[in-house]
Amino acid sequence: QRNSAVSRRSSCRGSPATIMASPPLGFFVRGSEGLSLLVGPPFDDGCRSRLDRILCLSALFSDDGSKLAVVTSDFVSVYDTGSGSEHNRLNVAGVMAAAFSPGGTYLQTFQRYSAQQKNLSLWTVDTGNVVFQQFQKALSKSNWPAIQFSEDETVACRLVTNEVHLFDARDFSKGITDRLRLPGILSVKLAFAPPSHIAAYVPEIKGSPSSVRIFECTQVSQGQQVARRSFYKSSSAQLLWNRGSTGLLVVAQSDIDKTNQSYYGESRLHFLTSNGSHEGSVPLSKEGPVHDAQWSPSGTEFLVVYGFMPAKATLFDAKCQPLFEFGTGPYNTVRWSPHGRCIHSF
Repeated sequence: QRNSAVSRRSSCRGSPATIMASPPLGFFVRGSEGLSLLVGPPFDDGCRSRLDRILCLSALFSDDGSKLAVVTSDFVSVYDTGSGSEHNRLNVAGVMAAAFSPGGTYLQTFQRYSAQQKNLSLWTVDTGNVVFQQFQKALSKSNWPAIQFSEDETVACRLVTNEVHLFDARDFSKGITDRLRLPGILSVKLAFAPPSHIAAYVPEIKGSPSSVRIFECTQVSQGQQVARRSFYKSSSAQLLWNRGSTGLLVVAQSDIDKTNQSYYGESRLHFLTSNGSHEGSVPLSKEGPVHDAQWSPSGTEFLVVYGFMPAKATLFDAKCQPLFEFGTGPYNTVRWSPHGRCIHSF
């Protein structure tokens, strides 16, 4: 794993002189002999190793790259990537998934479900203490991490059956601070910067359309939505907030394409504003699936790759108006550089 990607096409804004030199790249390599944490490029005297051949099941970096969690069958070790020293060791066996909070304060772990032991745990990285534990029956890619955090780690939320529970992320001993009751809810996304709103997706039920609803975090217990978008042909949805929490993209997906044009089902892209001033479909100019959609780091624009191959790439502003067409190509993924100057599609 590393903090860069090889791209087939990229577009950069700004002259090279305005882009600061990056620090040495830290990355890990995991093979049959174990995991090694390496440093470079740039290389001064070859590729240096800060950790070498640690046997493990998986590993992941914190968002800022300062910590590395290494999962073994018997415990989870958290390393300082700058020095390669072990920061802490969490005595938890059989971890199937792990995730850092945005600031690296917490690490959550998931173990196989058992009726005898709570298997979803939230650990303080510095002390190794458990601050929250609950039973979690299932693990899915769409709902992991099970505990979502705002960027400033002041608000956290967790989806349970027909409800979303909110917490004070600075003090989990307070327990549930608020809750949203919404029958049939399948997925949820907390606006992360700022944590002002929460988006919830409810799939089609007994002929009723699917819907995405937006609620203010301070008033979720009242169940009063501030925005809503309803649509058919959807069994799941990916919810994408922008920075600023003013706009939400919804990639709605169905398992079956009734037109038989795609083996992977159908997908549609919707857009909502958190103040309720706009809701509708994103105006895509080519038929076919939505391969990827990503907000820029500033939250003022988003890029969509869509359509039957060769796919098309279009840049939109925060009001859902097209800004620029990047043409067509064999693309299905898009990534922004951290400062939003470069766009990579591959």
